[in-house]
Amino acid sequence: MLRFLTAGESHGKGLIAIIEGMPAGVPILKEEIDRELKRRQQGYGRGGRMKIESDEVEILSGVRWGKTLGSPISFFIKNRDWENWKEAMSPDKAFESCPTVTRPRPGHADLAGFLKYQHTDIRNVLERSSARETAARVTVGAVAKQFLKIFDIKIGSFVTRIGSAEKKIEAANLNEKELLELAQMAESSSVRCPWKETEAEFIEVIKQAIKNGDSVGGCFVVFATGVPVGLGSYVHWDRKLDSKIASGIMSIQAIKAVEIGDGVTLGGKFGSEVMDEIFYDKFFYRKTNHMGGIEGGVSNGMPIVVKATMKPIPTLRKPLKSVDVFTKEATAASYERSDVCAVPAASVIGEAVLAWHIAEAFLEKFGGDSLKEVESNFYSYQKQIMEDKL
Repeated sequence: MLRFLTAGESHGKGLIAIIEGMPAGVPILKEEIDRELKRRQQGYGRGGRMKIESDEVEILSGVRWGKTLGSPISFFIKNRDWENWKEAMSPDKAFESCPTVTRPRPGHADLAGFLKYQHTDIRNVLERSSARETAARVTVGAVAKQFLKIFDIKIGSFVTRIGSAEKKIEAANLNEKELLELAQMAESSSVRCPWKETEAEFIEVIKQAIKNGDSVGGCFVVFATGVPVGLGSYVHWDRKLDSKIASGIMSIQAIKAVEIGDGVTLGGKFGSEVMDEIFYDKFFYRKTNHMGGIEGGVSNGMPIVVKATMKPIPTLRKPLKSVDVFTKEATAASYERSDVCAVPAASVIGEAVLAWHIAEAFLEKFGGDSLKEVESNFYSYQKQIMEDKL
């Protein structure tokens, strides 16, 4: 079973990630992980933290001479801002007199977490609920990407909406080449938008939010091409591939909606308009992909296409109304250094999450203790279904 765990606070010494279940013999390049971490830090509208951090991973275990050992893989990402928070975030009781946060921010985990864990300082909540944690998940996803690349499974993303500015596109019905081209074009955009005219509109919306001391959300598309038929299962609810993907994408901080394929628009159509008809020419295929590559919880060989909606960042330079958790008096919400818009970064995190869950399902079906064993299982299966020897 493939699984991972992350640990660390936003202003602590650093972030830790541990992967268990990756087969032995998988080539892992540190520079590829660092490249993904850099992609996560980019994007117009990011906050001052990005001027401090320059994320780089340290592989602590599980990899030797560029290949996985089959044992747990552990990573460390240093928080450079720790130097400014040594006392406020110290594990030492001697520093507990440091100033506390008592004014929860609407839309954040502040108040709910404070009440749930019966803390005396909201910082105990915001340090872990912060999106800083996603750097560890991008590290994990980067490993999953390198594993999937062996089997020619590619992951990409692009942004389709920032606030009121939107590029209307039926992403699910783009072919593999079109999806990959859009993702490549997005790499050169400060807002990960492949369309120049729309890119300018996105930037203007973010500029307006900056001017107003506000924040802004949006939508992104994340996809996977080359995914084989048969990942996931219809047998049990918790083995459905779309369920796992939706859960993973929703777990990204500030994501409030997830769609597979054409998503919510399917509810306004007739079945004859949106069911992907089946054809055969040496193998089964479809001319449309309204279902986003998954039917009945199982991948069907078409690109897996997911759309996610991110709410505006809860931390505002012009704070909203709140209540002090101790005095119960009306007050302005606290302000923590934050982004104005993080949708472009969220799309990169979405890639990591999608890659992880596809790798998880891939190893569930073709798993083995070594890469050679996994390859043998995979190619045997592919040959079997392609030669119609079921």
